[in-house]
Amino acid sequence: MKFIPFYLVFGLFLFLQSCGNKQVEENKVLREQVIAVHDEVMPKMGQLKAFEKAAMQKAEELESAEAPDLEKINELKNLATQLNQAYEGMFVWMRQYNNEDGEQTPEEVKAYLEGQMIQVTKVNEDIKAALDKAAVLLAD
Repeated sequence: MKFIPFYLVFGLFLFLQSCGNKQVEENKVLREQVIAVHDEVMPKMGQLKAFEKAAMQKAEELESAEAPDLEKINELKNLATQLNQAYEGMFVWMRQYNNEDGEQTPEEVKAYLEGQMIQVTKVNEDIKAALDKAAVLLAD
């Protein structure tokens, strides 16, 4: 009869341990998803800078024309700013992202990664929006 509480405690310990391992695995998957969102647009960083340079160059050309189109010039300068902000947004996110769990509990890690997913998704969307706008404005 003295062994029953021991087995109950041991069984409870095993149950809780298996739940903790499940959370750790879920966090691993979530971390991979965060990185996948990052990896989707990271190769486009050079394209952001190239479009930014092209937008500024085109704006300068229009400024030196006989009858400058001020609306188009402002549109191109705003595009260059948007492209630069999208570029910088990626590096701001990367600098603050922590790839290590440290001494956080699995629940704290999950909350951190969910927040990072929101942030990196915003970075991803900003980059795509800037590139799409550049493709339209720089096409003519």
